[in-house]
Amino acid sequence: MADEHGDQDSPEREQSEREQQAQSEQAAGDKRESSDLESEVEELQARLAHANEQVLRAQADAQNAMRRAERDIEKAHKFGQEKLIGELLPVVDNLERALGAVPETEEESIKALAEGVELTLKSLVDALKNNSVEQLDPEGEPFNPELHQAMTAVESRDVEPNTVLKVFQKGYTLHGRLVRPAMVVVSKAPVEV
Repeated sequence: MADEHGDQDSPEREQSEREQQAQSEQAAGDKRESSDLESEVEELQARLAHANEQVLRAQADAQNAMRRAERDIEKAHKFGQEKLIGELLPVVDNLERALGAVPETEEESIKALAEGVELTLKSLVDALKNNSVEQLDPEGEPFNPELHQAMTAVESRDVEPNTVLKVFQKGYTLHGRLVRPAMVVVSKAPVEV
C-alpha cells in the first residue's frame, strides 16, 4: 500500500512540478516580454526625440530663410537704384565742369546761362540727397582708402602727410555704401636732403 501511496504522490508531485515549471516559464516569458517592451519604448522615445530635433531644425531653417529674404528685399530697396545713380554721377561732374568753365563776364546772356546750369546742378544734387546719396568732397581731410582713390601724392610742408590736397572727382555713397570713390591728390612728407 505504501507503494500505492508513493505512486499517488508521484503523479501529484509531477503535476506540481509541471505547474511550477509552467509558472517559471511564464514568468521568464513575462520578463522577456517586459524587456522587449522596454527596449521598444526606449527605441520609440529615441526616434521621437530625433523627430522633434528635426522639426526644430526645420523651423530654425525656415526662420533663417525668412530673415535672409527680408534682408535681401531691404537691400534691393536700398541699393536697387545704385546703377541709375552711377549713371547720373557723370552728369553731375559735367555740370560742375561747365560751371567751372564759365568765364567771369558782365554779359547777361552768359550769366543767365551759368545761373541755369547752376540751378540744374543744384536740382540734381538735391534729388540725389533725397534718395540717400551723399557727396564726398574730402579736400583738407585725412586720406581714407575706403572712400578715396589717390591719383598721385605730392610733397607738402604745409599739411600733415596723407591729407587730401585736391579733389579731381568727387565721390558718392548710397545709404553709406560707396558708389564711387573720390579721386584725390594726397600729401606726403617732403624728402629731407
